Amino acid sequence: MARYIGPVCKLCRREQTKLFLKGDKCFTKCILEKRSTPPGAARPQRGKMSEYAVRLREKQKLRRMASMTERPFELLFEKASKATGKTGEALLQYLELRLDNVVKRLGFCLSLKTARQLVLHGHVRVNGKALNIPSYGIKPGDQVSLNPKLKENLAVKLGLEATEKRGIRPGFLEFNAGELSGKLLRMPTREEISFPIQEQLVVEYYSK
Repeated sequence: MARYIGPVCKLCRREQTKLFLKGDKCFTKCILEKRSTPPGAARPQRGKMSEYAVRLREKQKLRRMASMTERPFELLFEKASKATGKTGEALLQYLELRLDNVVKRLGFCLSLKTARQLVLHGHVRVNGKALNIPSYGIKPGDQVSLNPKLKENLAVKLGLEATEKRGIRPGFLEFNAGELSGKLLRMPTREEISFPIQEQLVVEYYSK
């Protein structure tokens, strides 16, 4: 499956929930407030969704929040299924600690798309070494920093200001504003993970 390049607000309408794919706009001008029906639907769906459809939609919602295509997402689930503990929670931890998501949660930008661009363009360093792999898994003790040249970058300044204003930087990350860096102190708990989904439904989808 190719990467989706269409209007991302349509994805929020399809899943009938905010996926937070457009940064600050998701907080101020969400399309769901004006058009709550799914794309292509003149009126709400009649009847009750099947159990399979409920699980499929939850899987699609999580995959789209993480901006991943189907095959990498499936491989990550297989990795989570072999980890100790709950499969669903392990999957969410892997997604939470991807380099692009950590960059976003540190507040260097407002959306996952912008975070991915920062990583791909070589502006992000892990333990002092430039790394351009958005899917790289950050481990406890790793330090993630931004190129100092981007300190006056408008997108970075807006991201840092919005993060400070909303107080949404998680407790498992230690942030150093002066050095534009952050450190992963520990693995995140379920309550600290930024994906508001029912992970058990995703597990049941792949266990069918």
